Amino acid sequence: MSNTGIRHFQTSPESHAGKLSRRGWALGWVAEQQRPDMPDSDTILRVWRADASIMLPGIIDVAGATEDIARACRLMEQTLDGTDLEASFEQSEYQSRLQAFQMVGVSSEEHDEQAIEKLYFDVEQDDVCIAESLWCKASWLSFHDEDASLRFRFSFGMEGFEDVAADPLRQQWAGTLCDAMFPESRLITANTRLLDILRPLLGAEPAFVERIVYFNAPNGGAQMHHDVERGHAGVVYAQLSGATFWLALSKPRLMDELHAFVSDPAHDGALAEVLPRAADRHELAVLMQDRTALSAYMEESDHELVEAVMDRSPAFTGYLVERGYAYRLEAGDVLLMPQRDLDTCVWHSVFCLGDEPGEALSFAIRAA
Repeated sequence: MSNTGIRHFQTSPESHAGKLSRRGWALGWVAEQQRPDMPDSDTILRVWRADASIMLPGIIDVAGATEDIARACRLMEQTLDGTDLEASFEQSEYQSRLQAFQMVGVSSEEHDEQAIEKLYFDVEQDDVCIAESLWCKASWLSFHDEDASLRFRFSFGMEGFEDVAADPLRQQWAGTLCDAMFPESRLITANTRLLDILRPLLGAEPAFVERIVYFNAPNGGAQMHHDVERGHAGVVYAQLSGATFWLALSKPRLMDELHAFVSDPAHDGALAEVLPRAADRHELAVLMQDRTALSAYMEESDHELVEAVMDRSPAFTGYLVERGYAYRLEAGDVLLMPQRDLDTCVWHSVFCLGDEPGEALSFAIRAA
C-alpha cells in the first residue's frame, strides 16, 4: 500500500468531508487528512511490481488545456441534452482535427442498453485504407436514473469479439482518433514526467491504447472491477476536472480483506444490512473458505454475494479506507493501476465527489 493521505471515514457528515454516494447507495463520508507526496522512482517501481496502485499527485498541468477541457464539458452537456454524437463532431472545431479520418457509419447500438451512439471511421492514405472500423462509442455508465455519468470509448473492430491486442496498428490509430476528438489526451501522452515514470515500469516506450474519456457525475462512478486485457500492462487514470474517490487494491489483497471482514463476528450486522437472507450470508461464509472458488466467483458476471459487500456496504467501505486503500484524485492527479493478469490485477471502485461532473482520462498502457 502506498501513502494515500486518506485514513478518516465516518457515517455522518462533517465539514470538508466528501460524501460517497453512488446509484442510490450512500456509503458515508471521507476526509483527506493530507495530500500525499510524490513518490520517488524506486518506490514507484517497487509498488508497481507488487501489483499495487500508485498515486502521482499534481503531475499534470491542467491549466495548459483549459479550452480543450471546457470544450469536452460542452460535448458532455450536449450529449446529455440529446444531441446526436454525429452532429456534435460535425462542428467546425472538430472537423479541422478529423481530416485524417473518414466517417463511414453511425450505429445506435440497440443491442447495448447503456450505449448512446457509436461513430465508425476509416483512415485512408493514397487511396488505400490503412485502418478500418475505428470507433468512438458514447455510453451511460449505469442504468440508474439519477446517474448522468458518461464515457467515450475508443477502439476498433467487433466489440467484445475481436482481439484488439493482436492489431497494434489499429490500436494506435484508435488512439489518434481520441487525440483528435479530445486533444487534452496529450496531458497524458505528451507528459514528459509521466513518460519518464512509465518507461522503467514497462521496460519500453509506452503505448496508450483502448482509451476512455470519462465524465463521472454526482451519484455515479464505477463499481469494483478490474481492466485486464491481453497484452496490456495496466491503466493510467488522470483527473482533469472535478474530483473522485477511489478504492484500489490487488485481487489477492481484496480477497484477503473480504475474508477477514466476513469472518469477523463484529461485522455480522453490517453483512445482514446488504445480504438480508441468512442463506446468502451462509453461502458467502462458505465461499470465503475456498480461495480458488472465491477467485473464480469474482470473475463471474453475476457475483452478487461479494458485490453486495464491496459496493453497497458502508462498513466494508470504511474498513478498506482504514486499511489504507483509498485515494482522492483532484484535477492534475494520476493513478497507476497494474493489470498484469486476472490473479494479480488491481480491482478498483470510483465515486464522484462534489456537485458537478468531472472529466478524466483512462488509458490502457502496453509496451510499444
